Amino acid sequence: MKSIGDRELALLRYIGERGSATVGEVAEGFGQQGGLARSTVLTMMERLRRKGHLTRRQVEGVYRYSPRASTGEVLRGAVRAFVDKTLGGSVTPFVAYLAERTDVSDEELSELEDIVARLQSRSRKKK
Repeated sequence: MKSIGDRELALLRYIGERGSATVGEVAEGFGQQGGLARSTVLTMMERLRRKGHLTRRQVEGVYRYSPRASTGEVLRGAVRAFVDKTLGGSVTPFVAYLAERTDVSDEELSELEDIVARLQSRSRKKK
């Protein structure tokens, strides 16, 4: 799948939260919130479909668009692309950023600890 921009990611998340949506439904909700015309919403949705992020099927004469992957998978892909392109493949600057944040919740901290434990376990298995 091809990478997507911030606005496309937000649109994909919007559709993902609903399971599926028509252009009209997205234009009414997401489009109005962002000041986007219906034609712009249609263009964005079709671009996401061509990139492989959305599918569409005709239901009662109207296309319903659905994400191909879960929101979590899409976000992981966006993070992977950011790390690869922007950070040159190094996660160290990203981790340093997380260490400086003061608003990490207990739940997020627990998730991060689980991730570190999995990484350490994999590292030990390789040795």
